[in-house]
Amino acid sequence: MDFLAWTATSGGLLLIMSLASGWIHRGPVTSFGLFLLIGILFGPWVLNFVTLDLLSHPDLTAHITEITMAASLFITGLKLRLPLKFANWRDGILLAFPAMLLTVLGMMLVIHLVTGFSWPLSLAFAAIIAPTDPVLASLISVSHAGDDDALRVALSSEAGLNDGSALPLLMLALLLLHNDTPFSADLLGHWLAKDVLWAIGMGALIGYSFGRLIGVLATRLRSVNSDTAPNDFLALALIAISYASAQYVDASGFLAAFAAGVGLRHAEIYVVRTFPPEQLPKGESIPPAEVLVNPNQRHMQQDYDPAHSVGLVVGDALSFGDTVERLLAALMVVVLGVTLALHWNSTGLLLAAILFLIIRPLAIWLATIGTGIPFWRRILIGWLGIRGIGSINYIAYAWVHGMTGPQADAMVDMALTLVVASVVIHGITVTPLLNRRQAWQQARHKAEEEKQREEQARRE
Repeated sequence: MDFLAWTATSGGLLLIMSLASGWIHRGPVTSFGLFLLIGILFGPWVLNFVTLDLLSHPDLTAHITEITMAASLFITGLKLRLPLKFANWRDGILLAFPAMLLTVLGMMLVIHLVTGFSWPLSLAFAAIIAPTDPVLASLISVSHAGDDDALRVALSSEAGLNDGSALPLLMLALLLLHNDTPFSADLLGHWLAKDVLWAIGMGALIGYSFGRLIGVLATRLRSVNSDTAPNDFLALALIAISYASAQYVDASGFLAAFAAGVGLRHAEIYVVRTFPPEQLPKGESIPPAEVLVNPNQRHMQQDYDPAHSVGLVVGDALSFGDTVERLLAALMVVVLGVTLALHWNSTGLLLAAILFLIIRPLAIWLATIGTGIPFWRRILIGWLGIRGIGSINYIAYAWVHGMTGPQADAMVDMALTLVVASVVIHGITVTPLLNRRQAWQQARHKAEEEKQREEQARRE
C-alpha cells in the first residue's frame, strides 16, 4: 500500500469508528479492542498488508509512547479535582506504591520460576508489566472533574502515580544487568537516592509548580484582556515544559506531566474560590470552572471574570489533550496489533492469568488492609488493572538502554502478548462489571430512601 492508500484507509477507519461510537460504547468490545483487531487484520496473520516490528525502531517507539503517556497523564491529573490532603490521595498512593512493589516482587518470583530468567531480567520483566496504563483506562478512570466516584478516583490516581514507582524498579533491574560489581548497600543507596527519592520528589514538584503558576498566569492575562480566543497550545506547552524540565534534571518526566495537570486543576480551584462566580445561588457548591462557560458561545461572553477565564483555560486544555491522547493511543494500539504476529508467545498468556487473577488482586488486598475500603471495591480494583502503552514504553526504554540477548527477546514476546491479553480481557469485562456495580448502587440507594420514608412515616 502506498501513502495515498494508507491515508484513505486511515481516514475510512476513523470515520467508521466515529460514526459507530454509540454502538461501540454499548457493545462488549472497547474502541481500543477494535483498533487492536484492525492491526491484527492488516498484519502478517491475516491480510499481510504491512509487517512492522516495534523493536526495529526502539528510539521512535520510545518517543511516541512517551508523548502519548505524557499527554494522558496530564489529562488524568487535570480531571482529578482533589485537595492536596493525604486522605484524598490515600487509595491511589497505596495502589501506586505498596501494591505496586508487592506486584513487582510477586511477578518477579513467578517469572523466575516459570521461565528460568535471571533475577535482574525477571525484575525488569515484572516492572514492565506491573503498572496499570493511564492511556487505555478511559472506561474506568474519572470522566470529568466533577466525577468523585471512589473506585474511579482510586484507579485514576493509581495510573497517574505508578510510573513514579515502576520505572525506578526497571532502572534498578537495568543497573543490575549491566553492572559488573556485585549488588551492595552502596549501589542500593545510590539508586534509592537518585532514581527514587530525587526522581519522584523533583518530578512532582516541577510539574505541579509549572501547572499552577502557568494556570494562574494564563487566567490573569485572559481576564485582564477579555480574551476568549481558543488556546489549545497551553496544554501542549505545559506537557512539554514539565516533561522536558524534569527529564533534564534526571527526575520523573511522567510524574511531572501528571503533576502539571494536578497543578493546573489546583490553579482553577484557587481562582474560583478567590473569585467565586456571582450567578450561583448562595450556599451552592462551586462546580469545576469549565462547567461555567459554554465553548460554543465564548465570543458572545460578556462577563470576563476570573472564574470564566480559568474555565476557558482548563476547557481548552482538556479538549486539546483528550484529542492528542486518543489519536496517539489509537495509532499505538493498531501498531501493537500489527506487530503481535512477530512477538506472540503463549507463555505470556500463562503469566497474564497469574498476574490478573492472583498477583495483582493479592497485592491490592494486602496493601489496603485496614483502610475500610469495601470488600467488592477492593475486588474490582484488583481486577481492573489494564496494561497498555506504558508497558510498550518500558520495553522500548529497556531496549534503548542495552537490554538485548535471547532471553530479553523472549521476555519482550511474553510482555507484548500479556499486554494484548489485557487489552482484550479487561476491555471485554470492564463495561459489564461497571454496569452491574452501578445497578447495585442504584438499588441500594433506592432501598435506603424507602427505608428513610418508612421511618419518617412511622414518626408522623
